[in-house]
Amino acid sequence: MSGKYILNGHVPELCEHVIAWADWFEKADRHVASDEIGGVKISTVFLGLDHSFGIGPPLLFETMILGGEHDGEQWQCTTWEEAERQHHRAVELVKKSQEEPK
Repeated sequence: MSGKYILNGHVPELCEHVIAWADWFEKADRHVASDEIGGVKISTVFLGLDHSFGIGPPLLFETMILGGEHDGEQWQCTTWEEAERQHHRAVELVKKSQEEPK
C-alpha cells in the first residue's frame, strides 16, 4: 500500500503530502453505504490508501459483509460508482442467502 488518496466529492485524488492526507482522513466521512439485513451488516467505505499493491488500478473502496453466511467476505474497487454497485450486489447476496432454506 503506497498511494494516499482523498475524496474531492466522490472523486479520489492522489495526495502526496502525508500531513494533509492524515488531516483529511481524520475528519472525512468516508462511508459510501451501510445496510443491515436480518442482523447482517454490509458496509462500503473509502479506504484512503491504495490496496492494489501496485498491480492494476488503485483499489480505494471496500465492501465488507459482517455476520451471517458470508461473514468476512469483502471486495475492493477503484471508483465511487463501482463501490455503489458493489454494495448493492453484496446487499442482494445477503438477501438471497437469508431467503434460501438451510
